[in-house]
Amino acid sequence: MTDESVLTAREGAVATVTVNRPTVLNALNAETVASLTAVLGGLAHDVDVRCVVLTGAGDRAFIAGADINEIAELTPVGARAMADAGHRLCRLLENLGKPVIAAVNGFAFGGGCEVAMACTLRVAAATAKLGQPEIGLGLIPGFGGTQRLPRLVGRGRGLELLLTGAPITADEAWRIGLVNRVVPAEALADEVAQLAKTLARQPPVAVRLILETVHGGLDMSLGEAAVYEATAFGLVNGTDDAREGTRAFLEKRKPRFVGH
Repeated sequence: MTDESVLTAREGAVATVTVNRPTVLNALNAETVASLTAVLGGLAHDVDVRCVVLTGAGDRAFIAGADINEIAELTPVGARAMADAGHRLCRLLENLGKPVIAAVNGFAFGGGCEVAMACTLRVAAATAKLGQPEIGLGLIPGFGGTQRLPRLVGRGRGLELLLTGAPITADEAWRIGLVNRVVPAEALADEVAQLAKTLARQPPVAVRLILETVHGGLDMSLGEAAVYEATAFGLVNGTDDAREGTRAFLEKRKPRFVGH
């Protein structure tokens, strides 16, 4: 079941998912996390969707964080359950089997920054700000921030952001590798749409295997990861898309990928 806090739209092979709680800067409560998880789970199995865009309603926030009113009432057991639900959502984003672009149109703090980091790519409006401010509430990140942030920007910079809780601008986020692109706010939608269309045209099996080998290989030794990659290369080489891609190259034409 989903509710109006999560909206979906389709254009061709691209699905756009919007967190729709603008009056609270798209903060995540338990219901919205559950709805997002349900929607994304459906898109993971939709073969007609080849790329997903995730964004927030309005022009002020992507996701401003978790709902503090809800957190303040949680017991330790309830807080653990909330964190587990957030981790399930972020793992789903990371392992959807197709690219997910975070269109960071405003504040991406706390859980919002964590959700963005779980996406495949992050494109930010120049006016956006990002950060993990949980330390200022006597808390720590609960949706993967202590793990994904250092992996993206390095241990030292990640620890600085986690321990100070200070927000950073989109330009600074790009400089340290937290976001992939920064564009003027008025150009964000078009930039993300073009990127999504580009990714949606790529061969789906190869895309899925690239995502799997990158995410899986980072937790292996280099030697183990090389074997993992070689196995995936062997698998993809037997697909119709690989045969079409190589044939199209030799025939000097654009390939027509079908997804198997």
